[in-house]
Amino acid sequence: MTGWTWQYEGYDPADERLRESLCTLGNGYFATRGALPECGADAVHYPGTYAAGCYDRLTSEVAGHRVENEDMVNLPNWLPLRFRLAGQPWLTPDTDTVLDHRQVLHLTSGLLERRTRYGLGEGRVLSVRQRRLVHMADPHLAALRTEFTAEGFAGEVEVEAALDGGVTNSGVARYRDLDGCHLTHVHTGTAAPDTVWLRCRTRASDIRIGLAARMTAAAPVITRHPHPRAVQRVRLRLTPGRTVTVDKTVALHTSRDPAISDPLRAAVDRVGAAPGFEELLTSHRTAWDQLWRRAGLDVSGKAGHVLRLHLFHVLQTLSPHTADLDVGVPARGLHGEAYRGHVFWDELFVLPYLNLHLPEVSRALLLYRHRRLDRARAAARAIGRRGALYPWQSGSDGREETQELHLNPRSGRWLPDHSRLQRHVGSAVAYNVWQYCEASGDAEFLHTKGAEMLLQIARFWADSATYDEHLGRHRIRGVVGPDEYHDAYPGAPEPGLDDNAYTNVTAAWVLARTLEVLDALPEPRRRELVERTALEGAEREQWEEVSRTLHVPFHDDVISQFDGYGDLAELDWDGYRARYGDIRRLDRILEAEGDTVNRYRASKQADVLMLGYLFSPSELRGLFRRLGLRLDEDIWRRTVDYYLRRTSHGSTLSGLVHGWVLARARRAGAWAFCQEALRGDIADLQGGTTGEGIHLGAMAGTLDLMQRGLTGLETREGALWLDPVPLPELSSYGFSIRYQGHWGVRLRLERGHLEIEVPSSDRSPIDLRLPDRAVRVQPGETSRLALAE
Repeated sequence: MTGWTWQYEGYDPADERLRESLCTLGNGYFATRGALPECGADAVHYPGTYAAGCYDRLTSEVAGHRVENEDMVNLPNWLPLRFRLAGQPWLTPDTDTVLDHRQVLHLTSGLLERRTRYGLGEGRVLSVRQRRLVHMADPHLAALRTEFTAEGFAGEVEVEAALDGGVTNSGVARYRDLDGCHLTHVHTGTAAPDTVWLRCRTRASDIRIGLAARMTAAAPVITRHPHPRAVQRVRLRLTPGRTVTVDKTVALHTSRDPAISDPLRAAVDRVGAAPGFEELLTSHRTAWDQLWRRAGLDVSGKAGHVLRLHLFHVLQTLSPHTADLDVGVPARGLHGEAYRGHVFWDELFVLPYLNLHLPEVSRALLLYRHRRLDRARAAARAIGRRGALYPWQSGSDGREETQELHLNPRSGRWLPDHSRLQRHVGSAVAYNVWQYCEASGDAEFLHTKGAEMLLQIARFWADSATYDEHLGRHRIRGVVGPDEYHDAYPGAPEPGLDDNAYTNVTAAWVLARTLEVLDALPEPRRRELVERTALEGAEREQWEEVSRTLHVPFHDDVISQFDGYGDLAELDWDGYRARYGDIRRLDRILEAEGDTVNRYRASKQADVLMLGYLFSPSELRGLFRRLGLRLDEDIWRRTVDYYLRRTSHGSTLSGLVHGWVLARARRAGAWAFCQEALRGDIADLQGGTTGEGIHLGAMAGTLDLMQRGLTGLETREGALWLDPVPLPELSSYGFSIRYQGHWGVRLRLERGHLEIEVPSSDRSPIDLRLPDRAVRVQPGETSRLALAE
């Protein structure tokens, strides 16, 4: 690591999948993994290209069951470019002598550079330098420049570039029993002497895909079309010390794009009009410069380097171009095929960061949920409920995409998957609606689409709650919480748990917040919404009652993860660590032993403690007071300690949440968890999973940890609220935000002081709230404030 580059030295096949994920280039519209262009998909390499929102659904036979799965499609590979000395085999790092190899990811410019020196014997060396970009200004373009230099010999180098339509979805080993052949009707052709094209479509969703590639070199280009590839070849004369160059410029369109008539014609026209590599690089750099200014983060040391890498990958997945797309937040980015490109609850960790930098992108991601509100209402009706039930996994149309079976690679067994019972996704959608509107001031969205989603989610929770005469409280039964390990009671014939604390408390928050929003709506709009949804006064009264009487179980003076959690057996944590070492995926270990994690007080990741991630201490205490329950500092401290000892951290989100919660509580050990969150992908802590795609929620969450977690930053009541926590390992840091029309508001915390700079504009002053005072900062002013001890 250096300040703005990410470098890999040497070539090791075992590291390639991880490097390919972390060196992915994208622009929000599409992304391409950082595979070497001369290498095809095999056990070592996996070149993949994915367009946001491009899904296809196929049915497979698995373990005697017909299983339907929708995947984010691996599109035709635009990357192939191989080379050899005339008459010799094609060179690859797996078959030939590599003297030196280096890959450098330039974060400032979104450029992937590679340098390799191939030893050819008898003192001959071929030096290869490549620079690659996926254009951030024009989301349909990508380019690859390759430079060849002969050392100690003269001769000819033959270069072959291709568009390859023979690709499949095969990047995740545990999915290989599923049908991954999504492309059909592959055709290729020649558009001009230097330009070839490929068109195809997806098998079920019928998305048409068009690619065009232009090859530029100082020699004639020869074109061939062996099915299913379009191939261009050129021979270049090499003399010692003289560099020759081949440029490949590619355009990609699909039938999901607006303002085109045909994706193939659009791709051919775009690549024909595209300038040369240097001019493309200039405009690409300008777009990245603008992005870094809008989302800038100033943190020193190794933590700062990793945070910049995380921000880079967040911006490649969710860029300003995303604002024009109908897409959600893919949990693994556009970087690989894990989770099949589906949308989970990870937006809960992503949107709070985007709200204060790219609010137009947050709005677009919420529109993805609103467009699928009718599907969520249909899902609720299907289980006999009113309101909206958002799916645990979503894809193209908002239906539940969660698999019915999942493979335990440790035991080799296919097992029932009950994670669709994680109905708390609706609460995440509601939370993001509210956070976005508070940060952006977008009253129009809150009064229209936001209020519609809030109302239907609240309606679902109220209709899901049943009154227990014995407890004198409402209960929500048959769900699964964020922990995911526990999906049933030991020996129970049916899956599901009762009164998951996270689910019930967030449901209470949704109900209370929705009532507040309804009361604040302009009367004409409230009347429209009430008429459209047939909302009656008695229903609102029910919401009020349920929001105050949902059951939150306790045991041993701590909040129970769910009712009955305290009755489970204790696990021999030391024994399992001694036996297995890494026990992050304790569920798989126990299942392979013929046991089940459902028997034990053991959590995969934060569940109860997620409440301390979403809500400030004062807001969380207020929620419990509304429920008629006491939550003081001692109870919360005991709860935190209790689950710290019983969590295996089998998710990249777990370290993030624990670090956040400990930091807000000013507890020792916070930085160790923050470091684990920072290392999650770069060190591949989950054991090979990063090579299948980054963990976008965890990456964005680490950025938000700096932005909101350590600063206590909240956007509410028309003001910025700050309550910074001291972290000795991070004494100074800064960032800029976009807040309610103010662009580039700069905050910096350093040695007990807070500095806020508000750029000149015609906007109103920013009201700042600290624990001990209120400050108003005018546009064009900088204020430096001493923080209370």
